[in-house]
Amino acid sequence: MKHYISGIITKRSLGLFFAGFSLCFTQSIFAQEEKEKNISVQDSVALQQDLKGDKDADGKKNGSDRNVMLNASSNSGPRDVNIGLPGSVGGITIFENDLPVVYLFWPELPNKTWRQSVSLKSTGLLKMDELASTTGDLGFAVNSYTQTGTEEFQLKGKLSGSHFGWFQGDVNVSGPISENGWSFTAGAFVNFDPSTYDLGYNDYADQTKIFRAGLTKRFEDGKGEFNVSYKYADSYVTQNYAVFEYGPDGEAKETDNFRIGRDSYMVRDGRVRFKDVDGGDYYWGEFDGNANTNVSHNLDIFGNYKMDNGWNFKYSTRLHLAKASLLYSIPISILDANASDNYTIANTGEAYTGAVGTQLGMNSPEIPTTSIMGRFSINKKIDDHDLTFGILEQYYNVDDFVSNRSVFFQTVENQPQRLISPATDQYGFYGYNGGSEFHSGKENKLSVYGSDNWQVNDRLNLSYGLFLRHQHLDGEYSLTPRGADFTIQDAAIEPINKDWFHIAGKFNATYNLTNKFGLLANFQYTEENGRLESYSAAATPNTKTSKSPLGAFGVFYNSDWLSLVSQVTYLTKNNYLKRFNLVNPQDDTEQQQTTTYYDIETLGWTTDVVLTPFKGFSMHGLLTLQDPKYKDFNFSAFGNDYDFSDKTVLEISKVLVELDPSYTYKDWRVWASFRYFSEQYANINNALTFAPRWENFGGLSYKYNEHINIGVTLINFLNQTGAKGTINGAELIQDPEPYYGRLLTGSYIRPFTAQLSVNFNF
Repeated sequence: MKHYISGIITKRSLGLFFAGFSLCFTQSIFAQEEKEKNISVQDSVALQQDLKGDKDADGKKNGSDRNVMLNASSNSGPRDVNIGLPGSVGGITIFENDLPVVYLFWPELPNKTWRQSVSLKSTGLLKMDELASTTGDLGFAVNSYTQTGTEEFQLKGKLSGSHFGWFQGDVNVSGPISENGWSFTAGAFVNFDPSTYDLGYNDYADQTKIFRAGLTKRFEDGKGEFNVSYKYADSYVTQNYAVFEYGPDGEAKETDNFRIGRDSYMVRDGRVRFKDVDGGDYYWGEFDGNANTNVSHNLDIFGNYKMDNGWNFKYSTRLHLAKASLLYSIPISILDANASDNYTIANTGEAYTGAVGTQLGMNSPEIPTTSIMGRFSINKKIDDHDLTFGILEQYYNVDDFVSNRSVFFQTVENQPQRLISPATDQYGFYGYNGGSEFHSGKENKLSVYGSDNWQVNDRLNLSYGLFLRHQHLDGEYSLTPRGADFTIQDAAIEPINKDWFHIAGKFNATYNLTNKFGLLANFQYTEENGRLESYSAAATPNTKTSKSPLGAFGVFYNSDWLSLVSQVTYLTKNNYLKRFNLVNPQDDTEQQQTTTYYDIETLGWTTDVVLTPFKGFSMHGLLTLQDPKYKDFNFSAFGNDYDFSDKTVLEISKVLVELDPSYTYKDWRVWASFRYFSEQYANINNALTFAPRWENFGGLSYKYNEHINIGVTLINFLNQTGAKGTINGAELIQDPEPYYGRLLTGSYIRPFTAQLSVNFNF
């Protein structure tokens, strides 16, 4: 859920998680030989098991995919890539045609308008320095390109399913329209995924439909092309949690009446009652309906034109219209109730004793958003310089964003039942709109950038770029406290009018000492202040500039059978905003909202290696050692002062290992991916942990002929169990022993899943 409700609302509860592959930065640069010259290389040659790299916004090669589409939490989107900092709620940034698929992940999550599909011509991982120098943002990004019209008829598709009943159909057809350069493309993607558990109120945890149609005009003499593409997306995605018994050393033990990953902790009837912040009417939000469905329309116009003076003009524009609805039920805590507490089951009136789960319901109903974006760039290679200059425009409007809130109780079992108590109303709810959210308005970002890749000589390569951005906010919010039954009609409205100037950039150098061995140094820098979303609570946010300098230094080596890079990286980021819904460690029934700001510092070492000892076999290995720490992190709650400075950052392992073997023989290919995560802290006080874990994937594919390929993918084939993320309601716990044997909730990796896919291309 939103990033500022940490602990109670886990980032990974949205099906997105840190699946690390590198410390903070590692782009895995290797030396290569070309005509006996010593040259430096800008891109990783690590294994690509699921995606194929392509060109980025300005024609440069993307970095390795790092199996980014192998997500141990869900089928709905790519995994997050670990950079030693807390991840975005929206997961890894996703681009299509060099523009973000959504301006902001909230309220429209990227996986509700974008999926990996045969209607995408290519997909790859955009490196951190390229993202910083072309968009001004920190992190990695998936960069994809829409399938355009083809000069010859082409039909391609993929049918996928799993032994849990998942079905995905994906097809694209393209071909010529006329002899004067016009062609077409059309595609359909449908996904019906029950996940690995039975919700009870709905057959599927993910129902997504995406339809595309486009036209392409290619100019004579290879001068370029013009494309117009329309996309319609309708996506319903829900979430789940695990109940487990917590034990020493971070053990998460299954209980007798709840299987991790196989049972549902969502209320059985799929209904939550709210009071509308904007209007005051009471209503029921239903998980199986429009209350949790996103509908969007997307129009892209993109292409390129090679000018007579040698410059390549590239453009990409987008109009994105959406109505986003979000409905979540987030575990807060689990209590024990006896007969004197007078709990009854809502549907039957039967008295209830035993474990009681406290849930926070959140609903943002049909929020209209509009995005208009455009990227325009020119690129030319002049002697030893590869020059790029560009403009990026991003406009965003959100009309009366609200997040309605309520709290309720439920039984602790598979498909829980809602409970009524003396603290609730007749429907089983209380605390309507306590901590609710509101903001409205528009944002605009206008940026200019330039970069140069300079091959100074046979040994030295320099790559550098500068990004300048002006950001304007114009909207409204409210400082009125969000007590029970809050509505906007009773609130004082305040204006938002902000202007910020940001600078970002990169400087990378590689130097070959020999034809196989060399040095590398990297530096990048980004800035940000805030967004309209920062104003959603009843407090004026601290919009002090958040700065993120990153530096790395290392060595690389390349031979016929070994490629290696090893580097040390240092990264800091200041002025993180957190809004906590805290639970009093002395009284589980008492909650408090707290806003705080803090910094993070992370230092680490990464070694990345690719072995190709004999024909057909390849092994990628990665080791990351990191130590991300909180800085200046303190606040007051429940009459006490807390200081979490120098505590290790939540959910981030200090040791990461990735092993990716692959072997190809004739028309057969077998592969695997193993990811190790060392112990992770599950609360900000570092008292509670989750035990180390392995995530594992494997697969076998067979090329039947030039048109058909059949593949089997196994997820968690070692059938690992356990929880991950944070422990809800335990932010302030200092002594873990009282938690041993207690029932807790958290997110988890999927149980063993077998998937079959058939790819065809004619």
